[in-house]
Amino acid sequence: MWQRKASILREEQLRQAIKNSVQTEKDAMDFYLLAAKKMYNERPRLTFKLLAHEELEHARSFYDVYSWNDLPSFETLMAAQPDADSIWLKELKEAMLGDFNEEQALALALKMEQALERELRTIADKVEDDTVREVYLKNARMTHRHLELITQDFNLAHRQG
Repeated sequence: MWQRKASILREEQLRQAIKNSVQTEKDAMDFYLLAAKKMYNERPRLTFKLLAHEELEHARSFYDVYSWNDLPSFETLMAAQPDADSIWLKELKEAMLGDFNEEQALALALKMEQALERELRTIADKVEDDTVREVYLKNARMTHRHLELITQDFNLAHRQG
């Protein structure tokens, strides 16, 4: 069956997409680092710390395929203060205003990772460069593994709660 290929990103769109992807992965890392501090059980705390480290690696993979020279060093970007306007942190801080618990944090992580996986696959469909497309697809696969890990922790927390 013939399917219309999603419109290919032009150079400026691709530049912005990769730049945004670096920032999104940093936002996810900041989310997991902050949420890990709020976990009272070891398993979800360790899961969130692991995911924060993996998000750092994801950000690095996007940074490495960014071929323009308008970004500061990777270390400078990652050391920057968390973006208070990022959807990842806004959602977490909003959840923390109420009766915040691990199950809610895990549910929020599931929601955010599901949206990220869809976004990564959508962008990959629009990327003509094989190397860049593979970075998007690899990160989408890793994000799917994040979902599996978070689901396990969520199911444990749900049974205990």
